[in-house]
Amino acid sequence: QVQLVESGGGSVQAGGSLRLSCTVSGFTSSRYCLAWFRQAPGKEREGVARINTGAVSMYADSVKGRFTISQDNAKNTMYLEMNSLKSEDTAIYYCAATIGSWCSLLSTSEYGYWGQGTQVSVSS
Repeated sequence: QVQLVESGGGSVQAGGSLRLSCTVSGFTSSRYCLAWFRQAPGKEREGVARINTGAVSMYADSVKGRFTISQDNAKNTMYLEMNSLKSEDTAIYYCAATIGSWCSLLSTSEYGYWGQGTQVSVSS
């Protein structure tokens, strides 16, 4: 049974930093994609960043240069380092996973496994 558990959310002032973690268990495939999505109140869930088995990363334009996605295979954990946070980054952040070496940030339907979400609040 695949499980994704996020941690690291919290409240921070604009310009601050947070690091989110997503620990993955039960994943048996050697090819996979991991991603971070976020959902702000009243808005659709949107892709933020993703990384695949080959450690190729992709970012939404809104976070390029500020956020960094990474993974530690030994710990089965994916991270999202968020710097220069803005009020518009306030959302619930979800980690997601899918089997296969390719995935995009365009659609939540590409991902079959989701974490429970962690709140990130940025005050201006």
